[in-house]
Amino acid sequence: MALDDRKSEFTFVGTRPDRPDGLDKVTGRAKFGADMSAPGMLHGAILRSPHAHARIVKIDTSKAEAHKDVKAVVTRADFADVPFKPGLEGEFWNVLENVMAGEKALYDGHAVAAVAASSALAARDALKLIEVEYEVLPHVTDVDKAMAPDAPVIREGAADYSVPEGMHPNVVRYHESGHGDVEAGFAEADLIIEDSFVTEATHQGYIEPHACLGMLGNDGKGELWCTTQGHWIAQKTCAALLGIETSQLRVTASEIGGGFGGKTTVFIEPVALALSRKANRPVKIVMTRSEVFRATGPTASASMDVKIGMKKDGTISAAQGVFRLQGGAFPGAPGDMTAMCAFAPYNLTNVKQIGYDVMSNRPKQAAYRAPGAPMGAFAVESVIDELCKKLGLDPVDVRLKNAAHEGTKASYGPRYERIGLVETLEAAKAHPHYTAPLKPGQGRGISCGFWFNHGGETSVSLALSEDGSAQLMVGTPDIGGSRASMALMAAEVLGIPYENIRVTIADTATLGYNDVSHGSRVTYASGLATIKAAKHAVEKLCERAAAKWDIPVEAVKWENGCAVPSGPNAGDFDPMPLADITADMGRTGGPISGHFEATPEGAGVSFGTHIVDAEVDPETGKTSITRYTVIQDAGKAIHPTYVEGQFQGGAAQGIGWALNEEYIYGEDGRLQNSIFLDYRIPVASDLPMIDTVIVEVPNPGHPFGVRGVGETGIVPPLAAIANAVSNAAGVRMKQLPMSPPRILAALKDNNG
Repeated sequence: MALDDRKSEFTFVGTRPDRPDGLDKVTGRAKFGADMSAPGMLHGAILRSPHAHARIVKIDTSKAEAHKDVKAVVTRADFADVPFKPGLEGEFWNVLENVMAGEKALYDGHAVAAVAASSALAARDALKLIEVEYEVLPHVTDVDKAMAPDAPVIREGAADYSVPEGMHPNVVRYHESGHGDVEAGFAEADLIIEDSFVTEATHQGYIEPHACLGMLGNDGKGELWCTTQGHWIAQKTCAALLGIETSQLRVTASEIGGGFGGKTTVFIEPVALALSRKANRPVKIVMTRSEVFRATGPTASASMDVKIGMKKDGTISAAQGVFRLQGGAFPGAPGDMTAMCAFAPYNLTNVKQIGYDVMSNRPKQAAYRAPGAPMGAFAVESVIDELCKKLGLDPVDVRLKNAAHEGTKASYGPRYERIGLVETLEAAKAHPHYTAPLKPGQGRGISCGFWFNHGGETSVSLALSEDGSAQLMVGTPDIGGSRASMALMAAEVLGIPYENIRVTIADTATLGYNDVSHGSRVTYASGLATIKAAKHAVEKLCERAAAKWDIPVEAVKWENGCAVPSGPNAGDFDPMPLADITADMGRTGGPISGHFEATPEGAGVSFGTHIVDAEVDPETGKTSITRYTVIQDAGKAIHPTYVEGQFQGGAAQGIGWALNEEYIYGEDGRLQNSIFLDYRIPVASDLPMIDTVIVEVPNPGHPFGVRGVGETGIVPPLAAIANAVSNAAGVRMKQLPMSPPRILAALKDNNG
């Protein structure tokens, strides 16, 4: 896509206006997933398997159906008849199997049946009346054990073409990439370190549980209100699973109380619609917190082996890694992403990475910001830190020496365009934090991180009002301040105040298809579309001005919210403000609007560098994060306050992942910590003040230079914190989270 008229000087972009959704949220007017209701509404509840792996021999729903308050009961049989789209396969089939179990329950919490009743309490009571006969099967929840020859098979035939012959059926995807000759590179090294690392699965921890309200008639027409990061994908998936035409289901996205990648798919929405179709009434389902943990997508867990060779001057001569990730009982663990991201920050002559996608008896994994990347960074950056320590080298200098830059061949293949990794490292070295003195018992860690960023299908529409204000409709749910960013970019093009633009998240019947709000794509892709739609409107404004002045449209240009003659030969006319043109638009040709639809490419990769100070109590193993600095390339910060918030949010979530958060499964394969009381996310007292530095190296693929910032911020924290803790404790920590018992055990082993 040609990008003309790139800007580097701005009027509105880069400022910090009030957020447009602030008043609604602080006053309670904003409507989230559970806030919608409808006349005659029923309440849905879902029966879930108490076993990690079991064959469903029989389901008897007759007693529940006889309950006076129950209006509908559904099982997998209610999803089996799909006449409009027969033979579901691929990811649609995986989602259906996850939404409602078929022949087997594949994990603790897997849905097996659902009811709709006149009250939420009645629905819960009715679940107890459903009788399910299970044949309990062997289970496996650990990624390495799931690959072992004697591991129980989760599902035969799930592997794709990429898996080498002879591998266990639980290995369903295989990735290998790199370049050069790693063995020759290791032969050149003065020091080689090879080590293994483990991370446990963590949940995104969004405060708002999944919730929806579905209405589906026997005529195949329906409405769905839900908390989601992508209502078009919800529309497409639900339609496929229920056998209706996609266009007949209108989906509206509610406000979202956190998603972080975990609300990019469906879990309860098809169930609510199936119950509604059977009951001929609207059905609302709201997950409990335990259901969110047991049955929605956490991250993958990982087991990794990394080997890096380094010369005495700090040059990395070779690097290789093997990354094994389990993503639950379905294909989809981002082993390929982990492999591709792990060495991406570095300019390597010899590199090889292998990634495995492995199935286990856990819930279907979902994205958590940069899926897979934090695990790989933890392993690689830990080994680099250890190499620096043993060779007596400065960790920032070593990373600068090996840093990728424009023209570098990435570890996963392509050559980078303009990137800002070097600038983030230089900012880190110059930051007061890096040279600040440490107290006894404290350690400092540093890490780099990488994420791809994404474009995706995007559609935007902008309409001007007679008073000169504007309405902008986008299709990407606002999960990080995108309404403010879109308004700022539209204001920049139109030349009218930010406050005069209202941004609305349109439903699926209003705009063309929009990809999910994920992949750090929204400010880039929807922003690019917003700029193009605003320029489309400006073209029409110039046409109206040209007609009024009776001069060619080529003789009119747009400046500071006004049509002006493009030069002295165009005539002597006073600037014509936007509001003057729109006031007469009904008499000069009708409404003025701008549209843009595309799948933009050129999102521009993103890099960040984090500095962390940690203090470890050797008596208790407790870790305190005492100082944290995030430095990241944003390309161009449209709304710097939101950008800083994204940086800080990634760091805060990374602190939880590194120190406390993990899925704990018992010997029976059941999740042991399915509430926030037992699954500990950071609270305010666990966090330091998080400093931020915005680096701006413009992305050549965006008119304003934007790079997505939502995901890169969670990539460096695990490694940076692990390096800080390891330096504070005097022992290398290789397993996350670094909980007090693990730190005490490591100290005990280290001290003999």
